[in-house]
Amino acid sequence: MTSERADQVRALYQSFNDRDLDAVLAAMAPDVDWPNGWEGGRLTGRDEVGAYWERQWNEIRPTTIVRDIKDRSDGTVEARVRLVVRDPAGNVLERSEVTHVYEFVGPHVRRMTIEP
Repeated sequence: MTSERADQVRALYQSFNDRDLDAVLAAMAPDVDWPNGWEGGRLTGRDEVGAYWERQWNEIRPTTIVRDIKDRSDGTVEARVRLVVRDPAGNVLERSEVTHVYEFVGPHVRRMTIEP
């Protein structure tokens, strides 16, 4: 894995944790294909992803902690993350570890999937 790609993925998570929506969306392709891990289904495009996160952040406070990032043989990038979800009062609702798999087109995220 290039350190540049790993740094890019780490920066994506940091922007998400900082609730910097503009920075996260700028890292995505305009037609990004993104999982709706909270409500179910998939989202297409930066506008849908942005609206989803705004809804989500009004109800819950997810935080991701990167455990490991590595290249896969199919050209995707795997990020193993610890997810901590809190309610607006700060109470922990969920703790889990999941794998996020990223496909890139040039410097932008084209698709992300979630694996257990």
